[in-house]
Amino acid sequence: MSAADIKELHWLFDILQHIDVGMVVIDRKYRIKVWNSFMENHSGMVPEKVIGKSLLELFPEIQVDWFKAKVESAALLNNRTFTIWEQRPYLIRFNTYQPITGIEDHMFQNITIIPLVSATGDVEDIAIIIYDVTDVASNKRQLQAANLNLQALSRTDRLTQLNNRGFWEEMLNKEFARFKRYGGVSSLIMFDIDHFKKVNDTYGHQAGDKVIQTVAQTLRNNLRSTDIGGRYGGEEFGVILPDTNTDGAKIFAERLRTTVENLPVQHEDKEIRFTISLGISELDTGCPNAKHWIEQSDKALYESKHAGRNRSTVFIGND
Repeated sequence: MSAADIKELHWLFDILQHIDVGMVVIDRKYRIKVWNSFMENHSGMVPEKVIGKSLLELFPEIQVDWFKAKVESAALLNNRTFTIWEQRPYLIRFNTYQPITGIEDHMFQNITIIPLVSATGDVEDIAIIIYDVTDVASNKRQLQAANLNLQALSRTDRLTQLNNRGFWEEMLNKEFARFKRYGGVSSLIMFDIDHFKKVNDTYGHQAGDKVIQTVAQTLRNNLRSTDIGGRYGGEEFGVILPDTNTDGAKIFAERLRTTVENLPVQHEDKEIRFTISLGISELDTGCPNAKHWIEQSDKALYESKHAGRNRSTVFIGND
């Protein structure tokens, strides 16, 4: 080997050691042959301790079946393969070193796997390049989280933290469409707080807000994961009960009503007692649209009011 060749190899080795990506070369038995400075710095393992050792044994977090499939595919086809952090966050779990700005607990990585062909034309070794993409991943994750938060805010009633009217009606339309297509059962409850204006006039709007919040919390405590509660407006609320017939909806309504009746609100030095009235409507094939479904529940709610309040009434058909 000439002096020029030796000098060129020295340059290449120097570049390999100092590039800001991880470089690992393994043989076909996954034993490490090359381990650059990036890998040493992030793993805390010097080359002398890892050369000749199995990459899979040194780093048990590597998912063996997936990694072997990637390596063998690259070797068989003599073609590079890739994986990005969105598919798999990392190959080897490295900590991040951004104590002030960093919010991630590990390094996100993009990986390139390169087959290395020998002089005989065989793939005897595999190069693995590890790119630190933590900044890109973190920024994207923060943006996604912010977008999800904005979506949640856009569909949430600020006072009660229930679904707001617009989003709740959207869910009602979806449930109506599901019923029309697949059948089954589904019920709707509309309810409001009895004599709410008197609460506001007597105790003030802050007390009124506290009463609304208490009702909303009571509703949330009684919802199943599939139920959809919302603030319809003012002191009125709606509950969509999928896969629930009239009997089930009546049980739900009565449980909610009695809980509220026995749950006074403390405001300043006063105890505020209040009740709710409810209207129930089980969806049937004769109902033409979601708006009509609400109207049926509202008619039942009106009957509860007319009969003395603090009760549940089931819609039984048009007059």
